[in-house]
Amino acid sequence: MNEITVQELKARMAHQGKLQLVDVREPAEFQICNLGGELIPLGELPKQVSRIPQDVPVVVICHHGFRSAQAINYLSQRYGYENLLNLKGGIHAWATEIDATMKVY
Repeated sequence: MNEITVQELKARMAHQGKLQLVDVREPAEFQICNLGGELIPLGELPKQVSRIPQDVPVVVICHHGFRSAQAINYLSQRYGYENLLNLKGGIHAWATEIDATMKVY
């Protein structure tokens, strides 16, 4: 599974590269803190797969990286996605390493 660090993601976002963020946490978690992007809770993934493109890099985000890894495994095995990147350490890593003002939970 391909991963991206929070530092790498910050650099890519700053350079306005073609990139989509997909957050697989629950809506209540997304309300606490998020990086924008598409909210598609892990349990909704089978019904919402059409919202995830296969022609641009997609960074999959969760709290610590476990649910996003599950989502990537599912999408890769079931639908043949090859453009997915797991955010290493999840939104928690972003809050602790990049944006100290972001709420941590």
